[in-house]
Amino acid sequence: MTALALILSGGCLPWASTSHIRPPRNRRPRIMLLETTGYCPCGKCCNWRRNWYGRPVIASGPMRGRPKRVGWTASGTRAHRGTIAADTSVFPYGTIMYVPGYGFGRVEDTGSALKGNHIDLFFRHHSQAVKWGRRRLRVKVWPPRR
Repeated sequence: MTALALILSGGCLPWASTSHIRPPRNRRPRIMLLETTGYCPCGKCCNWRRNWYGRPVIASGPMRGRPKRVGWTASGTRAHRGTIAADTSVFPYGTIMYVPGYGFGRVEDTGSALKGNHIDLFFRHHSQAVKWGRRRLRVKVWPPRR
């Protein structure tokens, strides 16, 4: 009933929309051709598995077996629609982007496979991330002010 009231009142659920992310006013975006892929919080996308206690741990690499906070980004925020993972040497945390077919997002996460002009878009479900696939798109980019 509460969700119905929220929808009817014009509110939005944070996982359903990227409407809470907006570009800075009075600043022109850079248009960049980027490789885009999708990811979700599953173990396949985020390199985790459950240990014999049933707790999530990193599945491989130098941190293998260490605890994993599933659903949390490298910048410390909760992952939601609009969360973008990127190479932070190219797109620092806080960079806002408009991705055609996805909407607005903010760089809040990183990934070991993300190098250069490649970004990963967060989806709630693995099937949505797979459906997105791999696309080369012209993306509007607003870097954070320094």
